[in-house]
Amino acid sequence: MRILITGICGFVGSTVARTLHAAGHQVTGFDSFIRPGSETNRAPLEQLGIKVLTADLRDAAAMEALPAADFVVDAAANPSVLAGVDGRTSSRELVDHNLTGTINILEYCKAHRAGFILLSTSRVYSIAPLAALPVEAHEYAFRLPSSASRLPGVSPAGLTEDFATLAPISLYGATKLASEAMALEYGETFGFPVFINRCGVLAGAGQFGRADQGIFAYWINAWRRKRPLKYLGFGGHGHQVRDCLHPRDLVPVLEKQFTAPKLTAADRIANFSGGVASAMSLKQLSNWCAARFGPHPVVADGTPRPFDIPWIVLDHAKASPLWAWQPATPTTAILEEIAAHAELNPGWLELSAPR
Repeated sequence: MRILITGICGFVGSTVARTLHAAGHQVTGFDSFIRPGSETNRAPLEQLGIKVLTADLRDAAAMEALPAADFVVDAAANPSVLAGVDGRTSSRELVDHNLTGTINILEYCKAHRAGFILLSTSRVYSIAPLAALPVEAHEYAFRLPSSASRLPGVSPAGLTEDFATLAPISLYGATKLASEAMALEYGETFGFPVFINRCGVLAGAGQFGRADQGIFAYWINAWRRKRPLKYLGFGGHGHQVRDCLHPRDLVPVLEKQFTAPKLTAADRIANFSGGVASAMSLKQLSNWCAARFGPHPVVADGTPRPFDIPWIVLDHAKASPLWAWQPATPTTAILEEIAAHAELNPGWLELSAPR
């Protein structure tokens, strides 16, 4: 099948591209190469026979000139919850990247009758109820008490697709939620298949991690390089928890979606996550790093960070029977993969997260 991947030289896009190519698909992609480090993925992808184009999804004319495909996997985004408010990018730039760019790709799908898969995010869920979750500290990590499963959109396995999506969710989350709505409407209006895959925290070797995005990769690389690290907010204890999923674990469901029959709108949105079994706090990640690389001090700083939340783990119980899917890579294997990459690429932080 002919697959077009947006943001193909990013961590997620390049991982999905390599895996789909190995499965026999004809993979083409494009990238604007705005993200530091993304240019390093171009030559390795091209050496595999994957066609990589230079194009900016904000440029409607450039999208119209792309070669025809059967399905688009949208892996391009400015993925930080601080985007648009951190001084690195303006709010207008964020909207242009994450929403206008999506609409341009949807126009491409309309023209070519191509299916569309949006790799969305757990950050479409509302910050206020997430911040209000009754977390308790246990073994260096926040966890939810069993009584929390009585809350709307919360199960013993995490947040379900029914969890609130009302503002505030951050400008980043709002652009992704709006992209979801536009994608579903385009699909219904113009008759092409659309799937919304809400992903938990994606992680693995070669991720361009920063303190505000790609935290597993950033923390491991910074720990090994003895860079300053801080536990921000929540008392400065590092108890905040995130789930963890390798993007290659998404490929089996992508291949099923390429040939899936028409589903109801509700079934076209699903969470994909490593789940509770994958979840880890910063303090637990530090303990893993200390065992792997040796001790390194982490400063406690209780100063709250905008849009931060104490705990977010997605429940993928809907996706499991719908797509016969389970995450395949345990968190420990993901962390070891990142660590091995860090040892082979000691200058990775200078490349991917310049000071």
